[in-house]
Amino acid sequence: SFQVVGGKVKKPGKRGRKPAKIDLKAKLERSRQSARECRARKKLRYQYLEELVSSRERAICALREELEMYKQWCMAMDQGKIPSEIKALLTGEEQGKAQQNSIKLAKAGKTEANSSNP
Repeated sequence: SFQVVGGKVKKPGKRGRKPAKIDLKAKLERSRQSARECRARKKLRYQYLEELVSSRERAICALREELEMYKQWCMAMDQGKIPSEIKALLTGEEQGKAQQNSIKLAKAGKTEANSSNP
C-alpha cells in the first residue's frame, strides 16, 4: 500500500525529515574537535582547582604559624614573662592613645584661642 505523492513513492508510517547523509570524515573531525575542546576545558578546570588548593594550603600554614606563636606567648605568660611582642603592642597602643589625646588637647586649645579673639 504505497502512496504516490508528486511523483514520489512514500512508505506509510515514515513521517518527519530524513537524516541527511552526513559526510563521515566531517563527522569524525567534528567529534575530534569536540573532544579536544573538552580536554582543554578539563585541563583549565584542574589548573584552577590546583591553584585553589595551594592557596588554601598556604593560608592554613600561615594560620598554624600564628597559632603556634600565640601558644608560645601563652606559655611565656603562664611562667610570668611578658613576650616582647606583646610589650611592643601595648606600648604602641599607649603611645598611639597619648598622641591622639595630645592632638585632641591641641585642637581644643586652638578652638578656645580662636573663640576668645573678637
